[in-house]
Amino acid sequence: MAAFHYGMDMQNALICDPRSTTRAPRPARGPERSYFGNRFVYAVISQRAHGLSIGVNLNPDKFCNFDCVYCEVDRRRVPANTQIDLDVLAEELEEMLDRAYGGRIRELPGYEAVPEDLLKLKEVALSGDGEPTLCPMFADVVETVVHVRAKCLFPFFKIVLITNSTGLHLTHVREGLKLLTGKDEIWAKLDVGTEGCLEQINSPKASPLNCPSVTLEHVVENILALAKQRPVVIQSLFPVVNGRGPTRDEITAYAERLKALKDAGAQISLVQVYSAHRPPARPTCGHLPLRALSEIARQVRQMTGLKTEVF
Repeated sequence: MAAFHYGMDMQNALICDPRSTTRAPRPARGPERSYFGNRFVYAVISQRAHGLSIGVNLNPDKFCNFDCVYCEVDRRRVPANTQIDLDVLAEELEEMLDRAYGGRIRELPGYEAVPEDLLKLKEVALSGDGEPTLCPMFADVVETVVHVRAKCLFPFFKIVLITNSTGLHLTHVREGLKLLTGKDEIWAKLDVGTEGCLEQINSPKASPLNCPSVTLEHVVENILALAKQRPVVIQSLFPVVNGRGPTRDEITAYAERLKALKDAGAQISLVQVYSAHRPPARPTCGHLPLRALSEIARQVRQMTGLKTEVF
């Protein structure tokens, strides 16, 4: 496939003028994610989760092999202590779960006025300040979270891995994923349809782990290999970059990638189409209007038949 420049093909530009007054809805929510004094466990009101998400940060060192234009993480400052302590992680997770199921999330600063329906726990997310599958202790962290759930101190909660898909082939990741149940989910990132846009939007870089050069083909192959084994959710963020969004050609190329995955046997339960809802670290990145996001979702449905939601 040819490489298209994001938002530069004016003749084929998607209707996505960032000055449009029609924006994607932003529901009432708590403050930006906060650790509330914890080292590894945080809380956030997630649009895509439709409510409260308790997050487990597998990357306190902020390491990621993507440098996405829309990322909210400031990687210029890294904490002094980045070693994962599984005992502390488990203790923090149990305390946050106790708050959630005990109706005490509202006691946290910034959550006093959050609507009650958004305070219901929807998931425990393996995510954080980098790419979780590149954490050398990935399998250990998954085992720890699964063990907390297995103790039956709380009602069953869903575990969601949020990943850029580059490390899904790694042995320690595969071992960790074996611990998940069919009720758990994997949200795999696929933002673009061409190598050129991958470079521009996700800016992949080298990883110290056993990862090949990160290309779009590598990402797609990893998604396919996993999605043949279990359903995956595709998470696709479309930002405005330097005042422009994706072109029609790029959206077509993206939808073609999804169709190729489906035709090859990938089980895709949902495609999430959304934009940069939280303030990115780069001032050149903005939020794509609802009209443009809806048009992307319409094209995905038309070309692939996949269930698609706009956030």
